[in-house]
Amino acid sequence: MPDSEKLSARAPLIIISGPSGSGKSTLIRRVLSRQNRPLRLSVSATTREKRTGERPGIDYYFLTNSEFEQEVQAGGFLEYARVHDNCYGTLQREVEPYLEKGTGVILDIDVQGAEQVRRKYPANVSIFVKAGTIESYEQRLRARGTETENAIVRRVANARQELALASEYDYQVVNDDLNGALAEIEAIIDLAFKGTSNAG
Repeated sequence: MPDSEKLSARAPLIIISGPSGSGKSTLIRRVLSRQNRPLRLSVSATTREKRTGERPGIDYYFLTNSEFEQEVQAGGFLEYARVHDNCYGTLQREVEPYLEKGTGVILDIDVQGAEQVRRKYPANVSIFVKAGTIESYEQRLRARGTETENAIVRRVANARQELALASEYDYQVVNDDLNGALAEIEAIIDLAFKGTSNAG
């Protein structure tokens, strides 16, 4: 494992977590579309089935259970966890080479993965995105029209557990107003870059 402080000094490693329905994926897409600094989103690996419209290597690396386990055994993951009956993980090669070259990396990961990454990269910047109320998550999940009733109940229960860990993050952003939340995250990222050798 490369020295975490050295890597973090070259470019920021930005962890963004939040329950399903918090809007973090939308915020990340907006940040990347507007960002004028060297910044990328790490593509996660998963064992879940590919959904309609998803592109392998762009939205996710879709691995079989066997392939995922091989990466685990080879030390290929920066972090990994089982979430909603599937495995998800961040591949080392999606992060370290970019940090070394001075490109900031955003990790869109859950609270389990974030805890693992914080141990390995103490100089990370972590952001927890949340809605104003627990009812907001359920409303947003239902509005998607992609979740079964059981899945909604399970995700809302998971949201309660994740919210209990929000205080472990450097920043908490309430996404009740998309533009306001976006501005807040952009300011945090700008500050993260100013603290590295990429400061402009």
